[in-house]
Amino acid sequence: MSLTQEKVEKLDQLFKFFTIIDKEKEIFRQTYLADGTRKENDAEHAWHMAIMVILLKDYANEPIDELRTIEMLLVHDLVEIYAGDTYAYDEEGKKTQRKRELESADKLFGILQEEEQKLIRGLWDEFEDYETPEAKFAHTLDNLQPVLLNAASGGKGWLEKKPKISQIMERNKKTADGSIDLWEYVGKKYIRPNITPDKIQEDIEFDF
Repeated sequence: MSLTQEKVEKLDQLFKFFTIIDKEKEIFRQTYLADGTRKENDAEHAWHMAIMVILLKDYANEPIDELRTIEMLLVHDLVEIYAGDTYAYDEEGKKTQRKRELESADKLFGILQEEEQKLIRGLWDEFEDYETPEAKFAHTLDNLQPVLLNAASGGKGWLEKKPKISQIMERNKKTADGSIDLWEYVGKKYIRPNITPDKIQEDIEFDF
């Protein structure tokens, strides 16, 4: 028998983790699917961006490690299993977001043994620290993917929430750090056409 007790115990922990992270499929965001029929969940959001990395990596401001960026995006929202999703323009929710997510990271990643915990927690911390080219590009896609879906659904999310232009600009103040080209493209093609009085509170000028 090739499976030692040590291997079994390690696999037990890994499969426990795999079962728990299935809950990411139950964490629904405020972004609608492109057809507007329902809101997307965190797992769908991560999958979508992983595909985007493959095809958009050449638009990053700096060369990036494609696989590292994909790994980061697949991990970055796992903490919402315990912390919950915080809507981008929920000013009250954002006050406690960091604390909730750190506590969730400790609880969730703490299930893993030291080697695997270091790997997964390292990816999450790298995304949060926002220092590497990969982290910056991952954040760019994390900001722009919801904009794409919002536009595809006819601005349905903005029709419901009616965010201010200033909130949108604050949310995207670092989006160009990962890709100037993508920020300019999405700003002109997907944000500007959806800035209409029925969807947005126009409190400042939008410069695209």
